[in-house]
Amino acid sequence: MSKASILLVEDDPNLGQILKEYLDIKGYETTLSRDGEAGLKTFKNGRFDLCIFDVMMPRMDGYELAQEVRIIDEDVPIIFLTAKSMKEDTLKGFQVGADDYVTKPFSMEEMLMRIQAILRRTNKLNEEAEKQTKFEVGRFKFDYESQKLLFDGGDEQKLTSKESELLRLLALHKNQTMDRSLALKKIWLDDNYFNSRSMDVYITKLRKYLKADERLQIINVHGQGFKLVELDG
Repeated sequence: MSKASILLVEDDPNLGQILKEYLDIKGYETTLSRDGEAGLKTFKNGRFDLCIFDVMMPRMDGYELAQEVRIIDEDVPIIFLTAKSMKEDTLKGFQVGADDYVTKPFSMEEMLMRIQAILRRTNKLNEEAEKQTKFEVGRFKFDYESQKLLFDGGDEQKLTSKESELLRLLALHKNQTMDRSLALKKIWLDDNYFNSRSMDVYITKLRKYLKADERLQIINVHGQGFKLVELDG
């Protein structure tokens, strides 16, 4: 089983390094950034299972960073670290998408327990989603097991195995970015150049199948992957 990956953004060099080393020892793959702007750049260039953001930071504070991260990924868990304990600050943290809020000073053991609790919950949700085989995608019904895509007008499209695998990943991540590298490793087992080009061909085929519903689009998310979106109207 691969290590859970954590992005830690903390401008206090001593606390940041101590917490990173502690989490590394406890079996997490921890990346440390020193300010909000650097943290955002790191997040865009990586894939993380959980984020820990200090609130008071130069260049971009934790709240702003969380808002930017939420645009990219609606689901990644976020823990705020702060010296503030006012109710208004806590509420603001949750309003911008925090999953938990830890007030300094804190014990490393407490932080570890909070991380473990959040990851257990998100892993359970992910496991339940992974079992899903039937989807409603706009005006289509998609049955992953039978590899059939049925339009509500009655037209049925039989999908290949890879088309079905790819559409399922897109449907599981509907209105969210499906990471290109993740899809390649799950379906093609390798994210090399040739498999990447092959996936682009399959994306083009899926776009053709879905064009009967004008509200559905598979859009490119530059440098990240694809997003299956269902437009209003």
